[in-house]
Amino acid sequence: MDANPILAETVRGNWVENRHRGAFAIIDADGIIIASAGDIERSIFPRSAIKSMQALAIFARHADTQFHHSAEELALACSSHNGEDFHVEVAAGLLGRLGLSEADLECGAHQPINAAARAALRALGAKPSTLHNACSGKHSGMLSVSLAMGEPTAGYANREHAVQQQVRASVEAVIGEPLTEAKCGTDGCSIPTYAAPLRAFARGFARMATGTGLTPEMGAAAKRLLDAATSLPHLVGGTDHADTRIMAAFNGRVMQKYGADGVQCGAIRDKGWGYALKCDDGNVLAAHAMVAGMLLKFAEPDADQRAVLETIAHQSIRSVRGDVVGEMRSVGF
Repeated sequence: MDANPILAETVRGNWVENRHRGAFAIIDADGIIIASAGDIERSIFPRSAIKSMQALAIFARHADTQFHHSAEELALACSSHNGEDFHVEVAAGLLGRLGLSEADLECGAHQPINAAARAALRALGAKPSTLHNACSGKHSGMLSVSLAMGEPTAGYANREHAVQQQVRASVEAVIGEPLTEAKCGTDGCSIPTYAAPLRAFARGFARMATGTGLTPEMGAAAKRLLDAATSLPHLVGGTDHADTRIMAAFNGRVMQKYGADGVQCGAIRDKGWGYALKCDDGNVLAAHAMVAGMLLKFAEPDADQRAVLETIAHQSIRSVRGDVVGEMRSVGF
């Protein structure tokens, strides 16, 4: 098969230094392809780009009613957050209400992604905890599912645990494709990740945006999750985060979520379209440039939205001294 098209370039000075290939699909809930490029049948690991799909398990097992998940907690369940104080507080609040603590999270600890949050921790002489992990919101939600199911919380991140079986079933129901052990790995936060065609994830987000093809209960749950994420975008990413900036600019029209290794997924909600994009070489900055270029062409942005997207579609590359020496730019849209 032909190589995927070039959808982003790294330019240094007056020369193209790197070319980044990828594929994308924009699809409606009935499976009709609105636009696409590259091999959209190739199976990809969606990584963190489908956290909102995984969070449907909260509703499937009625943890939402048992533990009264707030909109903030639902938004954080969909997030790959910066580890800022307001992220940590939401995750800690849910855990406290569950009668659990950060020690129950199985995502591991890492430094906050946000530089100011890292500096604040250093100034306090404190070490990062599991609450600072970008996935602590998702994991806190999964712990609520475990309790709602009456299952042991220990080992909830393991593939065989009932929580992960429910998460898998929820994603399968949305994308309309089986997730198999033959295409399974472990995500950076230690939960399973399953590969499926790029096309399927795009259609899944269209179904989440419209409720088409879902049970009424799942459709309502999907709407609550997308409403939470798009109305509280600072909890999904954080300060200067591309996902946050895009969703804040579109004021509910666009659900946008990145995943590790160059994945981007979301929905243009008012059109009823879902999308999925994968940068072949896994470059996250290139993938952000790609999705911004795609949204510039297909999301019908107004002037303010266009201005935000342009800064992501054309990202300055700076030297250590701070001089602009190049650009990551979207091409091919």
